Amino acid sequence: MLPENVIPFEEAKPHSRFPGSPMKSDLLDKASEIVTDPLVLINLVSQRVRQLNSGRSPLVPVRPSMGVADIALTELIEGKIRLIDKERAEA
Repeated sequence: MLPENVIPFEEAKPHSRFPGSPMKSDLLDKASEIVTDPLVLINLVSQRVRQLNSGRSPLVPVRPSMGVADIALTELIEGKIRLIDKERAEA
């Protein structure tokens, strides 16, 4: 029983068009061989996850068990997305 001054609330769950389980560690291991800096890998996957959640289409076939991070990691592993130098992109 909760005290009178405590109001329970449910935390909003993030909305995703691609519900699934948390990302799979084997995908993370393979992706970390491609992008060796963990901070860069996190930023790259996070940016792609935001794109997918905002309506962008996946670049790889999607299975129902795949979460959005799995999709982003798979795209990276298959070479569908890649990291480029900012200087080369501006040239």
